Amino acid sequence: YVAALCADMEEEKAGALSRPLHSIFIGGGTPSLFSDRAIGTILNHAERIFGFSEGIEITLEANPGTFEQARFEGFAREGVNRLSIGIQSFQDTQLQALGRIHSGKESLRAVNMARSAGFDNINLDLMHGLPQQSLENALADLKQAMDFEPEHLSWYQLTIEQNTEFYSAPPLLPIEDVLADIQDAGQDMLARGGYQQYEVSAYARSGRQSKHNLNYWRFGDYIGVGAGAHGKLTPGDGSYPLRRRKTRLPKHYLDAALSPQNFCAGEDRIDSSKLKLEFLMNALRLNEGA
Repeated sequence: YVAALCADMEEEKAGALSRPLHSIFIGGGTPSLFSDRAIGTILNHAERIFGFSEGIEITLEANPGTFEQARFEGFAREGVNRLSIGIQSFQDTQLQALGRIHSGKESLRAVNMARSAGFDNINLDLMHGLPQQSLENALADLKQAMDFEPEHLSWYQLTIEQNTEFYSAPPLLPIEDVLADIQDAGQDMLARGGYQQYEVSAYARSGRQSKHNLNYWRFGDYIGVGAGAHGKLTPGDGSYPLRRRKTRLPKHYLDAALSPQNFCAGEDRIDSSKLKLEFLMNALRLNEGA
């Protein structure tokens, strides 16, 4: 799969128009299951093909499980300089309700391990509005996260998506008034703790906003590499941006590595009828607006 990723990057080189990478986000699923050596291979290949800008932000999504924690030092050594840890909740009952396989204690340990590994730029992913969650429980989760003094917090309300277990068997969620109280009290707590809200669900210390996500929301170009990845690139002739999506199933993606020019499963031009709406849908997520 790593070899396929590298071949995929080769195919994307021309569309980058010699622009260096300003950020890399290794996410989707559980990329922390990769070995540190594999991550190093991917990053070295990306630097060789595209080049890195000074101060590049390289984020890796990680689960709090003990197995992944053991790799944190290796990831840092290979060039990852930002870790995004999927905490969701520090309370075991909530984690079980969400179907998560890590425990609250593992979450606590994961953040400490990340600091010990040398990461000075950490994001914690945290949900609220969880099944039967009270205002007090939601704020206790948030306080626990803030006690670690992460540079960035993604704090967002649980939403029920189609084709999920919760969609077929909806849990008992807090009523709207409780959800509103959680949102108001949580935002006040974050502001008092020095976290500036810059996007619908993103809060950061001064100067620690996610470069990668800001690029999405400001409608910048990005390359999608990997099974099911999506990218958006503006052609050198100044015509409308082009969205590219990669073949979704890992098996098919690996098969595509054997046939040049076969990773792309489809392309769509963002023409004048779509451009303004797409720009607004992204830009209006930011506090700075459009």
